[in-house]
Amino acid sequence: MFQIIHETVEYLKRKTEDFQPEIGIVLGTGLGGLVSEIEVKHQLMYSNIPNFPISTLEFHSGKLIFGILNGKRVVAMQGRLHYYEGYSMQQITFPIRVMKALGIAHLFVSNAAGSLNKDFKKGDLMVINDHINLQPESPLRGRNDSDMGPRFPDMSQPYQRSLVKQALEIAKENEITCHQGVYIAVTGPNLETKAEYNYLRIIGGDAVGMSTVPEVIVANHMGIPVFAISVLTDEGFTEVLQPVSLEEIIETARIAEPKMTKILSQLISTL
Repeated sequence: MFQIIHETVEYLKRKTEDFQPEIGIVLGTGLGGLVSEIEVKHQLMYSNIPNFPISTLEFHSGKLIFGILNGKRVVAMQGRLHYYEGYSMQQITFPIRVMKALGIAHLFVSNAAGSLNKDFKKGDLMVINDHINLQPESPLRGRNDSDMGPRFPDMSQPYQRSLVKQALEIAKENEITCHQGVYIAVTGPNLETKAEYNYLRIIGGDAVGMSTVPEVIVANHMGIPVFAISVLTDEGFTEVLQPVSLEEIIETARIAEPKMTKILSQLISTL
Protein backbone atom coordinates (compact mmCIF):
# COMPACT_ATOMS: atom_id res chain seq x y z
CA MET A 1 0.00 0.00 0.00
CA PHE A 2 2.77 2.44 0.93
CA GLN A 3 4.48 1.95 -2.44
CA ILE A 4 1.24 2.46 -4.37
CA ILE A 5 0.46 5.65 -2.43
CA HIS A 6 4.00 6.92 -3.02
CA GLU A 7 3.67 6.34 -6.77
CA THR A 8 0.38 8.27 -6.92
CA VAL A 9 1.67 11.11 -4.75
CA GLU A 10 4.81 11.54 -6.84
CA TYR A 11 2.69 11.76 -9.99
CA LEU A 12 0.41 14.39 -8.41
CA LYS A 13 3.36 16.43 -7.20
CA ARG A 14 4.81 16.51 -10.71
CA LYS A 15 1.49 17.47 -12.27
CA THR A 16 0.70 20.18 -9.68
CA GLU A 17 4.19 21.68 -9.40
CA ASP A 18 4.51 20.42 -5.81
CA PHE A 19 1.27 22.09 -4.69
CA GLN A 20 0.95 21.26 -0.98
CA PRO A 21 -2.68 21.20 0.24
CA GLU A 22 -3.57 21.93 3.86
CA ILE A 23 -7.17 20.72 3.65
CA GLY A 24 -8.85 17.80 1.91
CA ILE A 25 -12.47 18.00 0.73
CA VAL A 26 -14.79 15.22 -0.45
CA LEU A 27 -17.88 16.46 -2.31
CA GLY A 28 -20.94 14.20 -2.41
CA THR A 29 -23.86 13.66 -4.77
CA GLY A 30 -25.07 16.94 -6.29
CA LEU A 31 -22.67 18.92 -4.09
CA GLY A 32 -19.83 19.80 -6.44
CA GLY A 33 -20.70 23.51 -6.50
CA LEU A 34 -18.09 24.34 -3.85
CA VAL A 35 -15.52 24.01 -6.63
CA SER A 36 -16.78 27.31 -8.08
CA GLU A 37 -15.52 29.00 -4.89
CA ILE A 38 -12.03 27.56 -5.34
CA GLU A 39 -9.31 29.45 -7.20
CA VAL A 40 -8.32 26.42 -9.25
CA LYS A 41 -4.61 25.90 -9.80
CA HIS A 42 -4.68 22.37 -11.17
CA GLN A 43 -7.34 19.77 -11.96
CA LEU A 44 -6.86 16.16 -12.96
CA MET A 45 -9.32 13.49 -14.04
CA TYR A 46 -9.32 10.42 -11.81
CA SER A 47 -8.85 8.32 -14.94
CA ASN A 48 -5.44 9.94 -15.54
CA ILE A 49 -4.10 9.45 -12.00
CA PRO A 50 -2.11 6.24 -11.39
CA ASN A 51 -3.87 3.75 -9.06
CA PHE A 52 -6.88 6.05 -8.62
CA PRO A 53 -10.31 4.37 -8.86
CA ILE A 54 -12.66 5.91 -11.43
CA SER A 55 -16.10 7.18 -10.43
CA THR A 56 -18.70 5.19 -12.40
CA LEU A 57 -21.60 7.56 -11.67
CA GLU A 58 -22.71 9.96 -14.39
CA PHE A 59 -23.53 12.66 -11.82
CA HIS A 60 -20.03 12.59 -10.26
CA SER A 61 -17.42 14.54 -12.20
CA GLY A 62 -14.45 12.43 -11.18
CA LYS A 63 -11.95 15.29 -10.87
CA LEU A 64 -9.26 16.05 -8.31
CA ILE A 65 -9.10 19.82 -7.85
CA PHE A 66 -6.11 21.69 -6.38
CA GLY A 67 -6.52 25.36 -5.50
CA ILE A 68 -7.10 28.14 -2.98
CA LEU A 69 -10.30 28.50 -0.94
CA ASN A 70 -10.56 31.45 1.46
CA GLY A 71 -6.80 31.70 1.65
CA LYS A 72 -6.30 27.97 2.33
CA ARG A 73 -4.64 25.46 -0.01
CA VAL A 74 -7.13 22.68 -0.69
CA VAL A 75 -7.43 19.46 -2.64
CA ALA A 76 -11.03 18.54 -3.46
CA MET A 77 -12.58 15.36 -4.78
CA GLN A 78 -15.34 16.45 -7.15
CA GLY A 79 -17.14 13.13 -7.02
CA ARG A 80 -16.53 10.39 -4.48
CA LEU A 81 -16.38 6.62 -4.72
CA HIS A 82 -18.90 4.16 -3.25
CA TYR A 83 -18.87 0.56 -2.08
CA TYR A 84 -21.94 -0.19 -4.23
CA GLU A 85 -19.95 0.66 -7.36
CA GLY A 86 -18.05 -2.57 -6.80
CA TYR A 87 -14.89 -1.15 -5.25
CA SER A 88 -13.30 -2.51 -2.10
CA MET A 89 -13.23 -0.33 1.01
CA GLN A 90 -9.49 0.07 0.52
CA GLN A 91 -10.06 1.44 -3.00
CA ILE A 92 -12.80 3.81 -1.81
CA THR A 93 -10.52 5.29 0.84
CA PHE A 94 -7.32 5.29 -1.20
CA PRO A 95 -7.77 9.00 -2.12
CA ILE A 96 -7.89 9.91 1.59
CA ARG A 97 -4.57 8.19 2.18
CA VAL A 98 -3.13 10.03 -0.82
CA MET A 99 -4.41 13.37 0.56
CA LYS A 100 -2.71 12.63 3.88
CA ALA A 101 0.55 11.86 2.08
CA LEU A 102 0.21 15.17 0.21
CA GLY A 103 0.08 16.97 3.56
CA ILE A 104 -3.54 17.71 4.53
CA ALA A 105 -4.19 18.48 8.19
CA HIS A 106 -8.02 18.45 8.09
CA LEU A 107 -10.65 16.57 6.08
CA PHE A 108 -14.06 18.01 5.16
CA VAL A 109 -16.72 15.63 3.84
CA SER A 110 -20.18 16.25 2.40
CA ASN A 111 -22.98 13.95 1.33
CA ALA A 112 -26.63 13.73 0.38
CA ALA A 113 -28.69 11.75 2.91
CA GLY A 114 -32.23 10.79 3.80
CA SER A 115 -33.74 12.22 6.98
CA LEU A 116 -34.85 9.79 9.70
CA ASN A 117 -35.74 12.52 12.21
CA LYS A 118 -39.17 14.14 11.99
CA ASP A 119 -37.65 17.46 13.04
CA PHE A 120 -35.17 17.39 10.11
CA LYS A 121 -36.90 18.30 6.86
CA LYS A 122 -36.01 17.85 3.21
CA GLY A 123 -33.60 20.61 2.15
CA ASP A 124 -32.19 21.11 5.67
CA LEU A 125 -28.54 20.57 6.54
CA MET A 126 -27.19 18.26 9.24
CA VAL A 127 -23.71 18.44 10.74
CA ILE A 128 -22.63 14.90 11.60
CA ASN A 129 -21.58 14.49 15.25
CA ASP A 130 -21.41 10.69 15.27
CA HIS A 131 -22.18 7.70 13.08
CA ILE A 132 -23.36 4.10 13.01
CA ASN A 133 -21.66 1.88 10.45
CA LEU A 134 -23.90 -0.77 8.86
CA GLN A 135 -21.68 -1.33 5.84
CA PRO A 136 -20.38 -4.91 5.62
CA GLU A 137 -16.65 -4.30 5.67
CA SER A 138 -14.09 -2.01 7.32
CA PRO A 139 -11.47 -0.19 5.22
CA LEU A 140 -8.99 -1.25 7.93
CA ARG A 141 -9.59 -4.97 7.40
CA GLY A 142 -6.39 -6.84 6.64
CA ARG A 143 -2.79 -6.34 7.62
CA ASN A 144 -2.16 -3.02 9.39
CA ASP A 145 0.69 -0.68 8.45
CA SER A 146 1.73 0.95 11.73
CA ASP A 147 3.34 3.81 9.79
CA MET A 148 -0.17 4.85 8.69
CA GLY A 149 -1.97 4.33 11.98
CA PRO A 150 -2.65 1.98 14.90
CA ARG A 151 -4.14 -1.50 14.57
CA PHE A 152 -7.11 -0.49 16.75
CA PRO A 153 -7.79 3.24 16.22
CA ASP A 154 -9.94 5.07 18.75
CA MET A 155 -13.32 6.28 17.45
CA SER A 156 -14.60 8.13 20.52
CA GLN A 157 -14.48 11.45 18.61
CA PRO A 158 -14.68 10.69 14.87
CA TYR A 159 -15.88 14.23 14.11
CA GLN A 160 -14.00 17.14 15.66
CA ARG A 161 -16.28 18.72 18.23
CA SER A 162 -14.84 22.21 17.90
CA LEU A 163 -15.62 22.22 14.16
CA VAL A 164 -19.15 20.93 14.80
CA LYS A 165 -19.73 23.78 17.25
CA GLN A 166 -18.26 26.40 14.90
CA ALA A 167 -20.33 25.16 11.96
CA LEU A 168 -23.57 25.42 13.92
CA GLU A 169 -22.64 28.96 14.99
CA ILE A 170 -21.92 29.91 11.36
CA ALA A 171 -25.27 28.46 10.29
CA LYS A 172 -27.09 30.43 12.99
CA GLU A 173 -25.33 33.67 12.04
CA ASN A 174 -26.38 33.16 8.42
CA GLU A 175 -29.94 32.06 9.30
CA ILE A 176 -29.40 28.63 7.76
CA THR A 177 -31.45 25.73 9.10
CA CYS A 178 -28.79 23.29 10.24
CA HIS A 179 -29.10 20.45 12.74
CA GLN A 180 -26.58 18.07 14.25
CA GLY A 181 -27.08 14.35 14.46
CA VAL A 182 -26.07 10.75 13.86
CA TYR A 183 -25.43 9.49 10.33
CA ILE A 184 -25.99 5.83 9.48
CA ALA A 185 -24.01 4.34 6.59
CA VAL A 186 -25.61 1.53 4.59
CA THR A 187 -24.45 -0.27 1.47
CA GLY A 188 -27.01 0.83 -1.14
CA PRO A 189 -27.57 1.48 -3.97
CA ASN A 190 -31.22 0.78 -3.24
CA LEU A 191 -33.03 3.22 -1.00
CA GLU A 192 -34.64 1.97 2.20
CA THR A 193 -38.02 0.36 2.80
CA LYS A 194 -40.43 1.85 5.34
CA ALA A 195 -39.53 -0.87 7.84
CA GLU A 196 -35.82 -0.21 7.33
CA TYR A 197 -36.29 3.54 7.90
CA ASN A 198 -38.12 2.75 11.13
CA TYR A 199 -35.36 0.39 12.24
CA LEU A 200 -32.62 2.92 11.48
CA ARG A 201 -34.44 5.54 13.54
CA ILE A 202 -34.96 3.13 16.44
CA ILE A 203 -31.24 2.34 16.64
CA GLY A 204 -30.36 6.03 16.89
CA GLY A 205 -29.99 7.47 13.39
CA ASP A 206 -30.97 10.97 12.29
CA ALA A 207 -29.95 10.51 8.65
CA VAL A 208 -28.99 7.63 6.37
CA GLY A 209 -26.64 7.49 3.39
CA MET A 210 -24.28 5.28 1.42
CA SER A 211 -20.91 6.92 1.95
CA THR A 212 -18.75 9.03 4.28
CA VAL A 213 -18.07 6.54 7.09
CA PRO A 214 -15.27 4.63 5.30
CA GLU A 215 -13.43 7.89 4.61
CA VAL A 216 -13.94 9.01 8.21
CA ILE A 217 -12.61 5.73 9.60
CA VAL A 218 -9.45 6.00 7.50
CA ALA A 219 -8.97 9.67 8.38
CA ASN A 220 -9.21 8.79 12.08
CA HIS A 221 -6.79 5.91 11.53
CA MET A 222 -4.26 8.43 10.20
CA GLY A 223 -4.97 11.09 12.83
CA ILE A 224 -6.75 13.59 10.55
CA PRO A 225 -9.45 15.74 12.23
CA VAL A 226 -12.75 15.42 10.33
CA PHE A 227 -15.80 17.61 9.72
CA ALA A 228 -18.79 16.19 7.83
CA ILE A 229 -22.12 17.62 6.74
CA SER A 230 -25.22 16.17 5.06
CA VAL A 231 -27.78 17.77 2.79
CA LEU A 232 -31.09 16.06 3.60
CA THR A 233 -32.63 15.27 0.23
CA ASP A 234 -35.61 13.10 1.19
CA GLU A 235 -37.71 12.07 4.20
CA GLY A 236 -37.96 8.52 5.48
CA PHE A 237 -40.25 9.20 8.42
CA THR A 238 -43.53 9.90 6.62
CA GLU A 239 -46.58 7.73 7.40
CA VAL A 240 -46.82 6.75 3.74
CA LEU A 241 -43.37 6.45 2.21
CA GLN A 242 -43.16 8.42 -1.03
CA PRO A 243 -41.14 7.14 -4.01
CA VAL A 244 -37.95 9.16 -4.54
CA SER A 245 -36.09 9.49 -7.84
CA LEU A 246 -32.41 10.16 -8.31
CA GLU A 247 -33.31 13.32 -10.22
CA GLU A 248 -35.27 14.61 -7.22
CA ILE A 249 -32.38 13.87 -4.85
CA ILE A 250 -29.90 15.70 -7.07
CA GLU A 251 -32.25 18.67 -7.53
CA THR A 252 -32.79 19.00 -3.76
CA ALA A 253 -29.03 18.82 -3.20
CA ARG A 254 -28.47 21.46 -5.88
CA ILE A 255 -30.90 23.88 -4.24
CA ALA A 256 -29.45 23.37 -0.75
CA GLU A 257 -25.82 23.31 -1.89
CA PRO A 258 -25.17 27.10 -1.63
CA LYS A 259 -26.05 26.96 2.08
CA MET A 260 -23.63 24.11 2.62
CA THR A 261 -20.95 25.93 0.63
CA LYS A 262 -21.33 29.02 2.81
CA ILE A 263 -20.82 26.98 5.99
CA LEU A 264 -17.86 25.04 4.62
CA SER A 265 -16.14 28.11 3.18
CA GLN A 266 -16.44 30.13 6.38
CA LEU A 267 -15.43 27.17 8.52
CA ILE A 268 -12.34 26.51 6.40
CA SER A 269 -11.32 30.17 6.66
CA THR A 270 -11.09 29.84 10.47
CA LEU A 271 -8.42 27.13 10.38
